Amino acid sequence: MTEQAGQEVTGQEVVRDGAEKIKGVFSTQSVAKVGTGTTQRRTIQKTYWSGDELDDGRIDVQPLNRNYVPSGPKRTIDREEFLSKFNPEPEFYMSTVFPAIKKLDETIVRGEKHRERGAAYSAEYEFKQATNVDEENVRANFGLGLTYLDRGDQVKANDIFERIVGLEAAFEEEHKHLFNDFGINMRKNKMYEQALQYYLRAEELVTNDEHLFHNIARCFYEKGDIKGCKKYVAKSLRVNPNLKESKMFWAFLKSKGHVAEGEDPMAAA
Repeated sequence: MTEQAGQEVTGQEVVRDGAEKIKGVFSTQSVAKVGTGTTQRRTIQKTYWSGDELDDGRIDVQPLNRNYVPSGPKRTIDREEFLSKFNPEPEFYMSTVFPAIKKLDETIVRGEKHRERGAAYSAEYEFKQATNVDEENVRANFGLGLTYLDRGDQVKANDIFERIVGLEAAFEEEHKHLFNDFGINMRKNKMYEQALQYYLRAEELVTNDEHLFHNIARCFYEKGDIKGCKKYVAKSLRVNPNLKESKMFWAFLKSKGHVAEGEDPMAAA
């Protein structure tokens, strides 16, 4: 819902090369019965959604929470179903949803700036404000978790870890730098079990990422699991034989006697 070069943004749809691509806020209605007997009455309930058309023509829809920001699980539906059930709400987007999203984003940015300059308690305050608005916001949760890790507060960091590990969106490409920072900082705080669980969760959603495999290998090594360590160094090198860090790690394992003479990571099972 933000303007990009070469696109006309109306607040409800993005126009690309003359073809309208669905994007904006929409509503659905359902009828519910309230009361019983002679006092029973029918009410119409309206639910608001964020809608975003994919390249294949299907639509990603995500509900708005009580604070009018997109939150919770997304689902993908066919264009025909979307057009028959979802009604555009451009005025509601401009008057209510856009200001709420903007305010949330500004809160997160303040938190990130506080964290960058080492003001941990100010950062914590802003990130908590953000999660009060959207408890599943990926940037806010990562920011809060990283703030606790900066302070060495493993108990609170573990609470945030439990929340993040259940968010699929946390492992998407757009959040990769935050994801990496969080895993590395957990390992530095000697939270090896949590870091390993976190990385193995990512492996379910991210394929052929040599850096992820390298980080998993580091966790296994810190835990004293040499077999697991070797397995993931080898996986990293099979994806990218030229990754400097994994090449050095394999050489290190060899120098410690953990790699047999002639053992080839490229041929590892």
